[in-house]
Amino acid sequence: MSDRIVRAAAVQIAPDLTGRAGTIERVLNAIAEAAEKGAELIVFPETFVPYYPYFSFVLPPIQQGPEHLRLYHEAVVVPSSETQAVADAAQKRGVVVVLGVNERDNGSLFNTQLIFDADGTLALKRRKITPTYHERMIWGQGDGAGLKVVETKVGRVGALACWEHYNPLARYALMAQHEEIHVGHFPGSLVGPIFGEQIEVTMRHHALEAGAFVVNSTGWLTEAQVNAITEDPKLQKGLRDGCMTCIISPEGRHVVPPLTEGEGILIADLDMKLVTKRKRMMDSVGHYARPELLHLVHNARAAQPVHRIEDPQDPIAITETEAEDV
Repeated sequence: MSDRIVRAAAVQIAPDLTGRAGTIERVLNAIAEAAEKGAELIVFPETFVPYYPYFSFVLPPIQQGPEHLRLYHEAVVVPSSETQAVADAAQKRGVVVVLGVNERDNGSLFNTQLIFDADGTLALKRRKITPTYHERMIWGQGDGAGLKVVETKVGRVGALACWEHYNPLARYALMAQHEEIHVGHFPGSLVGPIFGEQIEVTMRHHALEAGAFVVNSTGWLTEAQVNAITEDPKLQKGLRDGCMTCIISPEGRHVVPPLTEGEGILIADLDMKLVTKRKRMMDSVGHYARPELLHLVHNARAAQPVHRIEDPQDPIAITETEAEDV
């Protein structure tokens, strides 16, 4: 892997705010366009399908009901015809695709990241462990099972969404699994210019600390979409700027200039030898670690609301670990 060159694409485009069908079409078109340019890894923004819940940032809770219910209606079930369409595109083009979706699981929505390998298999479905601020009205919480690095055609890939990157232990859980390419997702077109500046700092820092490439994608809203979300000029200021689609090397440098406004696709070649070059100097989970002083305890079990005993005649056996949990 160390001698490979991986061509990566970070996509910054606008969703279709009317529903998932239009956004999925844009995803498929972007996959085709990036693949035509030789991309082997294609990354899309946070909860891109059907769209990030921008309404929750500018509307008070009492007014969010209709839009929240519409998001339920347009959200993605995993698996579904929508996820199969993306899987088929990944397989057809022989590319790894990382896509953010609003996932519906019965009565709950989740901020979910999907990693499709180049053969079309779903290598990872993970949910954001803690929604941020206004998002807590919209999504449920993920669990430690999603803090997982997966082996793909382009190497060992890990992913976090937005402010999960401000949880150093979540990042360390992926670093400890030796991710080579880290994927970041942010909504974009949110908060204002300071958001893009903060994203850049965060992505560059993680690349340095992890000794990995970072491919980060943020979304984009057109002026017409901003006006559709809210007509209040003061609130509209919170739906502009904040974009920082970027590709960062393990040395903390931009591989190509970042995309901070408008639509586009960043393309960059990742020289995987730089991973070893960086880790030779500083391996946070290897020769630079002090596990006898500081170490992470990671509960990697999926959270389950019910543990069912199918046969009522079976004796109830509780393991020591389960007993401690109780």
